[in-house]
Amino acid sequence: MGVPPLERSREWGRVGAGGTPQRRAAHPTRPHQRRPTLHPGAWWLWALALGTAATRTTNPLLLALLITTSAYVVATRRPDTPTARSYTAFVKLALAVLLIRLAFAVALGSPVPGTHVIATLPEVPLPDWAQGIRLGGRVTAEGLLFALYDGLRLATLLICVGAANALANPARLLKSLPGALYEMGVAVVVALTFAPNLILDVQRLRAARRLRGRPDKGIRGLLQVALPVLEGALERSVALAAAMDARGYGRTADVPAPVRRTTTALTLGGLLGVCAGTYGLLTAEGGTYGLPVLLAGLATALAGLRLGGRRSLRTRYRPDRWDMRAWLVTGSGVAVATLLVLASAHDPEALNPGVVPLVAPALPLWPAAAVLLGLLPAFVAPDPNPDPDPAPAPDPKDPS
Repeated sequence: MGVPPLERSREWGRVGAGGTPQRRAAHPTRPHQRRPTLHPGAWWLWALALGTAATRTTNPLLLALLITTSAYVVATRRPDTPTARSYTAFVKLALAVLLIRLAFAVALGSPVPGTHVIATLPEVPLPDWAQGIRLGGRVTAEGLLFALYDGLRLATLLICVGAANALANPARLLKSLPGALYEMGVAVVVALTFAPNLILDVQRLRAARRLRGRPDKGIRGLLQVALPVLEGALERSVALAAAMDARGYGRTADVPAPVRRTTTALTLGGLLGVCAGTYGLLTAEGGTYGLPVLLAGLATALAGLRLGGRRSLRTRYRPDRWDMRAWLVTGSGVAVATLLVLASAHDPEALNPGVVPLVAPALPLWPAAAVLLGLLPAFVAPDPNPDPDPAPAPDPKDPS
């Protein structure tokens, strides 16, 4: 009996010499393996912890070390996605914030008195009701240095947020949110996708203008590109929201009234406790009650979110697991923030160097070593862009 046509097409390849069909080499089919990824919440907690550490110091050397740490982690663990390209835009925004802060210090003066006058600008007289504000006047080195330290701290915070945007996928972050925060999470994801869409539209329109021989730089090019870019990015974000709504996002289940009231009371009470505890930690008078109130508020808010998740009717396809690597990434960021908070209380002069008199800032050793702990994700996080599997070697017995 001959081989049936269907089986012949599966088992036999091309016809060899002399009209003899040649059997193909059997290559086992590899099962589908999911690319290893890190939980997006771990990236955000790591980045926010580095931003918290940046708010505790004005030492430019420590701030530069924080920027270098976040940049190295982004360079080694950034996925090849459109949202990952927003890091450069955040760096440019941070540089613009720093320059604006210096410009304000030159034009409006600085509250720091200085003796090293760099330049004297024409001063504009102001009425009596505007006392304390001046336009022009003396520009001192102490005032510029104070503005540089202050602006660099805000720039570092923006760069840390940009690192979180580059490393964490907003859609995966939305999938990992508790059910009680899902509707708010949809709005947040739509807002987060606006900036990457804006960058992609800028690149696309600039490339199109270059191909047509039109200017894509300068004020003229910016004015002709700005409106289409804003319109396109907004339309894509709204289209994402419409697609999510059409697929049933935001559906809620019927929950008894006592459960709803309990959920609201726990959530609001927990958030108020978090605010009160945070205020206590930031003030000298609330050092005794700040941490207990903060922990109690967090526990209450988490209980409310857990209870409120019952009204969310949705399932997760391949949910992200919070594994040991996520704990290590989060722990490295929390360690950096905790050690710098302790250092700011133990040695505030080293983390906040003075500008009067002018002195060169020194790099404190153990706070700098604490910042280097933030490099741990570059070594423990999985590679988001692994090399593709090599093609199977050809069978030497197969003449095809």
